[in-house]
Amino acid sequence: MSAYREGDRTIVLIPARMSAAEEKRWVTVMLDKLAAQESRRMPGDDELAARAERLSEQYLQGRAVPDTVRWVTNQNSRWGSCTPAEGSIRLSHRLQGMPEYVIDYVLLHELAHLLVPGHGPRFWKLLENYPRTERARGFLEGVVAAGRLPNPPAPHGD
Repeated sequence: MSAYREGDRTIVLIPARMSAAEEKRWVTVMLDKLAAQESRRMPGDDELAARAERLSEQYLQGRAVPDTVRWVTNQNSRWGSCTPAEGSIRLSHRLQGMPEYVIDYVLLHELAHLLVPGHGPRFWKLLENYPRTERARGFLEGVVAAGRLPNPPAPHGD
């Protein structure tokens, strides 16, 4: 038995021989285990703010200083957002569970918006020192593309 996230979906694999009652019980057990596992590796808002400070120092000479950095659950069509006038950065909860380099990229992207509001050449110049920019962008594009598939393939080719 196993449970994992695939984009916005949760997949729970259990033996077909289980009764409906056993299936219901094991799905609950596996979802609880998955949630506990994710909560151990998900940074909270304070940790996210510390991470933003570290990324700003490392890649933006400490020039991007947000007032707030937090996870939000109301962003389903974007990975993050920034309001430069308020100094606020919000990251979508959908990033939780993704590789750290992807979260760092989105956070750095939003930090860069504190310095340059649009997506022109000056903005992208700020991100060119982050070594995993292209890899992170490719990962996110893959997640979006997988979500558009009409019938996602069965896990492990089953």
